[in-house]
Amino acid sequence: MRRIFLFSVFITVHTCLFAQKNRVASPAALIPLPVAASWTTDSAFITANAEIKAMAGLEKEAALLREYMGAAVNRPSAHRQAAIMLSLDTVLVKQPEGYLLNISATQIKLTAHDAAGIGHGIATLRQLWRPAIAGGLVVPGAVIADYPRFAYRGMHLDVGRHFFSVDFVKQFIDQLAFYKINNFHWHLTDDQGWRIEIKKYPALQSVSAWRAQTMIGHKKELPHRFDGKRYGGYYTQEQVREVIAYAAARHINVIPEIEMPGHALAALAAYPSLGCTGGPYKTAEFWGVFDDVFCAGKDSTFTFLQDVLDEVIALFPSTYIHIGGDECPKAKWKQCPACQQRMKAMHLPDEAALQSYFIRRISDYVRSKGRRIIGWDEILEGGLAPGAVVMSWRGVEGAVSAARQQQHVIMTPEDELYFDHYQSLYPEEKTAAGGYTPLEEVYAYEPLKAAGDTALLPYISGIQGEIWSEYLSTPEHANYMIYPRLQAMAERAWSPMQVRNYDQFTRRLEALTGNGYTTWHEINYSLDSLAKGKLYVSLRSQLKGATIHYTTDGSTPVATSPAYKGRILLTRSCNLQAMLFVLGTPVGRLFHQPFEIYKSTGAMITLQQPPNTKYNGDATTLVNGIAGSHRFNDQQWLGFSARDLHAFIDLGGMQEIKLLGANVLNYHWQRMWEPASLSFEVSADGKHYERVAVADSFPVNGINQIRLPIKPVRARYIKVTAVNKGVIPAGGYGAGGNSMLLADEIIVN
Repeated sequence: MRRIFLFSVFITVHTCLFAQKNRVASPAALIPLPVAASWTTDSAFITANAEIKAMAGLEKEAALLREYMGAAVNRPSAHRQAAIMLSLDTVLVKQPEGYLLNISATQIKLTAHDAAGIGHGIATLRQLWRPAIAGGLVVPGAVIADYPRFAYRGMHLDVGRHFFSVDFVKQFIDQLAFYKINNFHWHLTDDQGWRIEIKKYPALQSVSAWRAQTMIGHKKELPHRFDGKRYGGYYTQEQVREVIAYAAARHINVIPEIEMPGHALAALAAYPSLGCTGGPYKTAEFWGVFDDVFCAGKDSTFTFLQDVLDEVIALFPSTYIHIGGDECPKAKWKQCPACQQRMKAMHLPDEAALQSYFIRRISDYVRSKGRRIIGWDEILEGGLAPGAVVMSWRGVEGAVSAARQQQHVIMTPEDELYFDHYQSLYPEEKTAAGGYTPLEEVYAYEPLKAAGDTALLPYISGIQGEIWSEYLSTPEHANYMIYPRLQAMAERAWSPMQVRNYDQFTRRLEALTGNGYTTWHEINYSLDSLAKGKLYVSLRSQLKGATIHYTTDGSTPVATSPAYKGRILLTRSCNLQAMLFVLGTPVGRLFHQPFEIYKSTGAMITLQQPPNTKYNGDATTLVNGIAGSHRFNDQQWLGFSARDLHAFIDLGGMQEIKLLGANVLNYHWQRMWEPASLSFEVSADGKHYERVAVADSFPVNGINQIRLPIKPVRARYIKVTAVNKGVIPAGGYGAGGNSMLLADEIIVN
């Protein structure tokens, strides 16, 4: 904070000096927003041939800048060109990676603490320049003082599930540099493919890099369907060196990830002796977590992994080597004589301790090579290896645990920073892994607030966005999911904590990228209030100059349909549809949301016990007229773990009832299990109940819409009981853990 204050004072002084000589111009669009900036009416003009004077040691940065200028310039400039000066000064710019950019009509002076700071200043310069009318590039006059909030600013790319070309990876790195992200986490191995050449083990290239076919659609859809096409690829060591050099020139560190001890099926397919059973194995053809993992009891496993790491370390100069450590089932270890003998010999109490032994042994080897490991927060299980860095992805608990052990943490929370989640709730969105992480949620993420205890803050090294590629089969789809959420994460990682204005951010984003309409402009809705048989719904959009027109009669909105002017009252079931119009022309996709009005809608409801999972909305969620979707990411489901659902509904008066029902979700792959039974009881006085309907069959893989016609009965009170399935049985995903009971709309008609 003291450094921010000093820079603010510095910029304030500069602003005053400029104001005395020039009228201050409007701020330019920059992402991430710098620590401080002042603007003048001066402009500098440059072309690819502009003079660049670089201090000794900055020749590569000067060459890269000239390359960028050459790509941006469309034709020579008729203006007098400004000279560009690149220099280092650790007295003037004290912060690592910091820079000072001073732009006047005759000179562009970029001074930095280090070469990385020069790179970041060049990124800012690239965001500032625009094609000039008379040719060349024009840059607004400014003084910008800037440095990063976090030392670690990362972005992940999974190439194990779907393979991306070297050209795509380079383009990805270009974007990281443009937004001042300094670490590229390259996820190179997984169950579905091994993507890096290891010369000592050629079968990793001929077998592990390929799968026989790939799943079509989402893994929750049963039966699974496949395309029947062989798929794969890998990077040669020469290509890996090429990517590393490309990133290094842009001051980006490349962190390789070699998954262990889980997510190992591709490697086991080539070398089955490394597994507990000896196989046979095959490279996985669909997504998920698999029981077959590297055997922790065989020394040959560690010999193989050490050999692999030797070649990886020789390629990658990164201080950190990522070894995964996540989602490692222990089922095979429990049955494996070698693993059980290892536990006995090492006096390990359980398989979690065996995983800790595995990670520590690998960590010790990596440290012997002068490097350190990073792992997902599962590496905390059984005890954290000394010096290991934890990527906390399942929430904040792993981060807090590691920080309390005075070990460093990188915040990568699934809910806020996984960009394979849906960014729109529109049903037209292409298949994604799950979840819902809109741009606004990414931008609102505050890692230090999430950590809670301020004493732990020095151990939070930074944040990182994740892009897992299970459902990203094309570069176009990958880019759609990555951007613009990457830009929002970049600003949270670089800019001062107090920079937090989403509307301003989206305006800068539009100006910088030229995107006139994307998902963050789309129509969204909220249920403002709920009354017996009545719903009050509001619509909103951030698209400037747009009008929302809507219908409730099933017709598609046109320019003459009612214009949205305030919240909409719904008293009957309908499909609310809305469209954005700019100057009378429809823009974007059609919004549509069904609302169902039952006798239970808006009725008073209480729960004996509240939901106790991340699906934890208010009890009124069960009677709000909005049915949860099969994506279960719309905050319309309530989830119960190790407890039953007991709901009590008061209809407000005696009503004739002919139908009772509810929606329950059945996705075993996500630990969501159907209830053992679902029962309905009715009462006139709220004391004496009669059971009138029971369901004990839930055959649909997905949403089971239970609708139970009954003999007409008059009642005021309804008791709904869904009995939790309990512990997940052997063979099920997450076996031995608690299943979740997910329920949504309770229907009384």
